Amino acid sequence: MSFLTDHKVKFDNLRVSLEIKNRDQLRRTANGGNSILFTYPPEEETLYIKKATELMPAEEYKFIDVSALFVAFIDREGMDKFLEYYKDFSVTPHLVFKSDGDDMDLMKMIINEIIEAGNEEKIPVLVRTGALCGTGIENSNIMEHKTVMTLKKPLVIFYPAKLEDNDLLFLNFKPASNYRCAVIK
Repeated sequence: MSFLTDHKVKFDNLRVSLEIKNRDQLRRTANGGNSILFTYPPEEETLYIKKATELMPAEEYKFIDVSALFVAFIDREGMDKFLEYYKDFSVTPHLVFKSDGDDMDLMKMIINEIIEAGNEEKIPVLVRTGALCGTGIENSNIMEHKTVMTLKKPLVIFYPAKLEDNDLLFLNFKPASNYRCAVIK
């Protein structure tokens, strides 16, 4: 698929999926979920995000850059402390980025941004989600979070992936869940 030939159809499908009159249908398609995975080839990510910022006004949408949150998470303690901590948990990196405790982690930072978008009555849009690779945070962790499930407006996840034999492959290699979401292919 090519950006030049596919982006218009994908953005039209996204627009229709987000219309208020289609929200019940979205929940049925998403098995009760409240999320849309907007897929595109990873190598075309910059083109899709640029087009999204042109078509999706800031008055209605809040773009949440996961890569920027990842950097902010590391900067909280500094690179040296982060590396030391990460090495201690190298076998279980998900405990670094998504813990059950009260300490701020990357997952909590993402959810806080989504909550803020909801409070601003905007549609939250996660971009640069490839930064989640290796963190143990899966798209399903975000989509099935109680905050996301109860948002007034659906969460849109810009998702660099390809479809291969009806399987969604995050970053073209990692099998991904599409259970609690509608997928725009």
